[in-house]
Amino acid sequence: LWTLKSPCRVFHEHPRLLASDLYSQYESVRRGEQEMPEYFNFASDVLDKWSEIEKAGKRPSNPAFWWINGKGGEVKWSFEELGFLSRKVANVLTKVCGLQKGDRIVVLLPRVPEWWLVSVACMRAGVVLIPGISQLTAKDILYRLQASKAACIVTNDALAPAVDSLASECHFLKTKLIVSKGSREGWLNFTELYKNQSADHSCVKTRIQDPMCIFFTSGTTGSPKMAEHSQGSLGFRPLLSERYWLDVTPSDTIWNTADTGWIVTSLSSLFDPWVFGSCVFIHHLPQIESATILNTLSRHPVSTLVGAPTLFRMLVQNDLSSYKFASLKHCVSGGEPVNPEVMEQWKSKTGLDIHEIYGQTETGIICSVFKGMKIKSGSMGRAAPFYDVQIVDKNANVLPTGQEGEIAIRSKPIRPLGFFSKYVDNPKKTAATERGDFFVTGDRGTMDEDGYFWFIGRDDDIIISSGYRIGPFEVESALTEHPAVAETAVVSSPDSLRGEVVKAFVVLSSTFSCGDLESLTRELQEHVKKTTAPYKYPRKMEFVQQLPKTVTGKIKRNELRDKEWGR
Repeated sequence: LWTLKSPCRVFHEHPRLLASDLYSQYESVRRGEQEMPEYFNFASDVLDKWSEIEKAGKRPSNPAFWWINGKGGEVKWSFEELGFLSRKVANVLTKVCGLQKGDRIVVLLPRVPEWWLVSVACMRAGVVLIPGISQLTAKDILYRLQASKAACIVTNDALAPAVDSLASECHFLKTKLIVSKGSREGWLNFTELYKNQSADHSCVKTRIQDPMCIFFTSGTTGSPKMAEHSQGSLGFRPLLSERYWLDVTPSDTIWNTADTGWIVTSLSSLFDPWVFGSCVFIHHLPQIESATILNTLSRHPVSTLVGAPTLFRMLVQNDLSSYKFASLKHCVSGGEPVNPEVMEQWKSKTGLDIHEIYGQTETGIICSVFKGMKIKSGSMGRAAPFYDVQIVDKNANVLPTGQEGEIAIRSKPIRPLGFFSKYVDNPKKTAATERGDFFVTGDRGTMDEDGYFWFIGRDDDIIISSGYRIGPFEVESALTEHPAVAETAVVSSPDSLRGEVVKAFVVLSSTFSCGDLESLTRELQEHVKKTTAPYKYPRKMEFVQQLPKTVTGKIKRNELRDKEWGR
């Protein structure tokens, strides 16, 4: 299915990994001397191997999984315990629910241990996992169940009533599992079932291209699409390539704060850290609050923190002098660009850099600033291994260094390892992702002479005013450098003279008070003129209490733009 063009240099820079049988097993593939294996299953070929390494005393005593709820509740599992429990859950799925290889299951759970048990159990049973965010409405759930034709759903007390209200419209749905201390009519109690199951389960044999997960994409426009990923694209790729963005070891503990419904959680709270035998740390986090995050980092040995830019923007608003992050060594952010001002504040307050990553649901990590790499403020780093990332024009021609265009990944003649397989039941949309020899991301950017990429904005976020092309991120970054601004979003607004102009929606800092907003508007406009090219300054400004966002913290500029244009 895939062929490696060249060995991954990153692994040769970390020879200590090759001492483990888990890595040496695939060294010939990594060097390009052997083709991809025909069969691969992440549960049996990675997790069970770490269990064996653990039993042999060759792994530190770090747990494989560590969960807290902030109220004294705690769960710790070794790889052996994870294997034991997930086999029980696999028996629930196959023997009790009657699911077979290739069947689909929707899992709507917050950050609770059961989400990880179900995820691993699905791999063992060959069942296709469809994670969803825990904030979905009844309408959202109905769309997902009908579109996916899922045979089973797993959720909790909070969402069970919504599922009951629409279950009669979902003709493929056969079984409902509830994670609850109590019982509910029409539902099977997940906890009671799996505790009484046998731990004797044989992992199904899966091909490397077999479907493993389906993610509903988090686009801000249109109905979500079902991006299907395989055992190879999610599970096998990090075995070969992805040390560069996390750079973790079996002694490390990684905490990702994203919701369970997004691919970043699958990557940074399951596949990638567990490939390297690291500990996945999870806080239940019913709400993302600065005090909770900061206290957790102070009291637990978290060495790697992964969060959206919103998280870091929120944290730097606090006085961090009273917190000591003794274990924290590596900070990673993605989803949208981190403002340079936020990076500088975080560095000055913690001594740590924020390493940016850039990716999409369809591709996983595309670019990364990995450890030891020179940080260029505002850049999202270099291309990931196996990805030939270029800036192309509308005809898929590669553009010269420094010229703005669309960020794209070469997908022909060889489709890279890590790509999604397809949009399920949507061949037209699948085909539309390619232009010429490239997969096109829909994002605009530039590449410098050192191969660093710079994000400008979504194609539909670009503002064209009096013939000038203006990316919102530059204006937003300039505004957030001003002490009065906590957060901002920049969109186009109609103008009779210029066609459209820059408008900024501004959330003021909680520590800033101003009775004269007209005066502050002029001050901020002058600040932008001095910080970036003067033609980019926001000719319109509106002060708001909060910005509309997706559940992952991405600003929904399309909502603000539609409001401006009366759509």
